[in-house]
Amino acid sequence: MCLSELDRNTEAVVKNLTGDQRFISRITSIGLTPGCNVKVIRNDKNRPMLVFSRDTMIALNRKECMGIEVAEVTA
Repeated sequence: MCLSELDRNTEAVVKNLTGDQRFISRITSIGLTPGCNVKVIRNDKNRPMLVFSRDTMIALNRKECMGIEVAEVTA
């Protein structure tokens, strides 16, 4: 599933990044790499998505979220 499909307060692990080299370079430079954990802070429709990863709050637009494949962490 892509990152934007997750609900608020959901934790997930980044599995794969898809997109052109510029997109992948930008996403990895802000710390979202395969294997890292993310927690959804805000996921409102038509608004940027807010996630927390590696002690950093990150805002991502909807198009960027489509290129980030995640697996939900179940407790």
